[in-house]
Amino acid sequence: MDSNNPFFDNVEKKTNVKKDEIFKIADSVSNADFSDPQVVKALIARIGQTAGVPVSKEKEDAIVKAITSGNIPGNFSSLSKIFSPKQK
Repeated sequence: MDSNNPFFDNVEKKTNVKKDEIFKIADSVSNADFSDPQVVKALIARIGQTAGVPVSKEKEDAIVKAITSGNIPGNFSSLSKIFSPKQK
């Protein structure tokens, strides 16, 4: 990944997450075992903490289940539904 790419500057501005932290997380997952729920939980916790976004137990469980079972949505719209607050 090219750290000079303006995409990362835009992400940093919108999320207040430093580019260096994005690259550290990306490096940490490059060889991660996503079939291991503990690995996935640790990643969710790290991303949530880095972004300053609390992740409820219910949301964490849904994300872990989706990732460990291989049911990752193939498009952004479907993926965003996992992270969106439930509509009442």
